[in-house]
Amino acid sequence: MSSTASGKNGTWRNWGGNVTARPAREVTPATVQELAAAVLRAAEDGLPVKAVGTGHSFTSIAATGGVLIRPQLLTGIRDIDREAGTVTVLAGTPLKRLNVALAREGLSLANMGDIMEQTVSGATSTGTHGTGRDSGSIAAQITALEMVTADGSLLTCSAEENPEVFAAARIALGALGIVTAITFAVEPLFLLHAREEPMPLDRVLADFDELWAENEHFEFYWFPHTGSTTTKRNNRSAGPERPVGPFRGWFEDEFLSNGVFQAANWVGRAAPAAIPALARISSKALSARSYTDIPYRVFTSPRRVRFVEMEYAVPREAVVDTLRELKAMVDRSPLRISFPVEVRTAPADDITLSTASGRDSAYIAVHMFRGTPYQRYFTAAERIFTAHEGRPHWGKVHTRDAEYLAGVYPRFGEFTALRDRLDPERRFQNDYLRRVLGA
Repeated sequence: MSSTASGKNGTWRNWGGNVTARPAREVTPATVQELAAAVLRAAEDGLPVKAVGTGHSFTSIAATGGVLIRPQLLTGIRDIDREAGTVTVLAGTPLKRLNVALAREGLSLANMGDIMEQTVSGATSTGTHGTGRDSGSIAAQITALEMVTADGSLLTCSAEENPEVFAAARIALGALGIVTAITFAVEPLFLLHAREEPMPLDRVLADFDELWAENEHFEFYWFPHTGSTTTKRNNRSAGPERPVGPFRGWFEDEFLSNGVFQAANWVGRAAPAAIPALARISSKALSARSYTDIPYRVFTSPRRVRFVEMEYAVPREAVVDTLRELKAMVDRSPLRISFPVEVRTAPADDITLSTASGRDSAYIAVHMFRGTPYQRYFTAAERIFTAHEGRPHWGKVHTRDAEYLAGVYPRFGEFTALRDRLDPERRFQNDYLRRVLGA
């Protein structure tokens, strides 16, 4: 078991660059037994424990001054059960490695988010999601999981075994224990037909219910300071496979979406007055395209331009009003926004603290280029989101506390009661959990 420090002088830093921490020590366990020993040793030393994946959260959900657990040696597929349609993976496995390995086996997850740098446990613990009319977040595809609890024991849960833990543990914010393995439902590899095209914002909002109902996966990006959006419709296809050509893929996904976009953001950061003009150009840069490919090549895209993000889930029926209010706020403010606003959906699920728990949801994500002041924009946006009973994404910037969250999550008390049972001494506590779950 090795102990390593990250960054300069043992400072840990997240992907967005907006959170830092200085753990007392770092541990990289190679086995579940080593992980359990690290938890017990932390208890002896009176130190809190947090596991951290790739640091893709913009909140301080993984930050600790205690023991930082790195799961990168706990990776790989442990078991594929073709009859049950499941795959069991170790918690530190990156999503991109899981996706490639599953495709090689002729299998796939039903749905996924667009970033695949995260570890499976980091992505599920914070409620990472894509967009879907009928298929939910990555955590909603979990059929069983294992975790080391505060007393060092290994707890297994599923719909049949410890079901009350399973209801909460699929999105547990790292508050109930340290996840060591996850079993996902998978299905035979399928093809998705992707249709991406510009559409005026007014039309998207007027036709939103239809666009949602007619497509398995619908999402769109609105460019502030413009009336333009880029829409994405992904639906299952009988084929044939017609992937994006290598040059066009590089030109649109790397050169335009990462390279030119990065340069535009640098210009915007230096000269905010140029942003509306840049936004009009950006909104027209990507032309319509359609292609057919295996799921992870359609759902996921490289994100190399670093940013800070806030995202809220609102009831799906409130999304059009919420967006209209957001646009009106941007239009009448002096704010200059260089990043598009992303809108996605998810069906209701039965996970205690899922942002889609018990209600069909729509997600609205606002971003700012890393290094630009984001507080005014995010504060104004958050005021709109919370007026619609919005639930903040657990891994993205927000200012909500336990009192607010208890009001928008009907099963909030169920989660905190389970936490009292599994972690009475708050071994997995940190400042973020103190704020969102209460002391």
